[in-house]
Amino acid sequence: MNPFQLKRDLIFLDLETTGVHVIRDRILQIAMIKYRKNEGEPIEFNQIVNPGIPIPDEAFKVHGIGPKEVANKPSFKELAQELFDFIGDADLAGYNSLRFDIPLLAEEFYRYGFDLQLDKRQMIDVQRIFYKMEPRTLKAAYQFYCGKDLTNAHDALADTRATVDVLFGQLERYKNVDFVNEDGELVQTPVRNDIKALNDFTNDLGTIDATQRLKLNEKSEIVFNFGKYVNQTFDEVWEKEQNYFSWILDKEFSYQVKKVIQNYLLEKKKNNK
Repeated sequence: MNPFQLKRDLIFLDLETTGVHVIRDRILQIAMIKYRKNEGEPIEFNQIVNPGIPIPDEAFKVHGIGPKEVANKPSFKELAQELFDFIGDADLAGYNSLRFDIPLLAEEFYRYGFDLQLDKRQMIDVQRIFYKMEPRTLKAAYQFYCGKDLTNAHDALADTRATVDVLFGQLERYKNVDFVNEDGELVQTPVRNDIKALNDFTNDLGTIDATQRLKLNEKSEIVFNFGKYVNQTFDEVWEKEQNYFSWILDKEFSYQVKKVIQNYLLEKKKNNK
């Protein structure tokens, strides 16, 4: 029986990578567990990926995936369609997934013409529930919520399975527990078997992208969160320097940032017709 109350499929995922830079680094292993809204047993997907770039020694020491392990494995380009089809319109969940796994995966897809459309999905970061309620690591979370030691850590599939178990434990432990945020505001039972509620609790709703280059101001307007135009709206910057938007599209900004900029420029073009 499906333990989650789902309106659409839910996929837990974890990546092992060449490093920790969302834009520059590449995937070495991707593991996913799909829970389907129409019940049935969860489906697991686990694949080593040839990144096409050197694997730093620092990364190899963490996950043990080196040149020999990826030598005869497919590239992400070769896997992209299969992965995209597997994900479909599913909501996404993981551990530290909002800051790393999900945006890095979106960047990989974007390189080969696939748009994950993150703005149309619910996304749950199990780590953020844990850090807000019981600040610890995944290993400690597994011990705390599941009463077991996490073995084979830094293997993507083992970590993904552990993340699923941790969320089960969190749903049970915090079933009737309220949360008081940093502003002293009461949030009633935020950790419950409701995908949107978990999305809202684990996401920073004031931040537009994982790299935190864009955010919402008090009027819910998108503003820049960096550089010389920090805290200024798109329209304010447009009046001063229209080329600033083209500059962002040409530089090393994330796929999420560029998509927001592109949508703004398309809207400008449409309104000027």
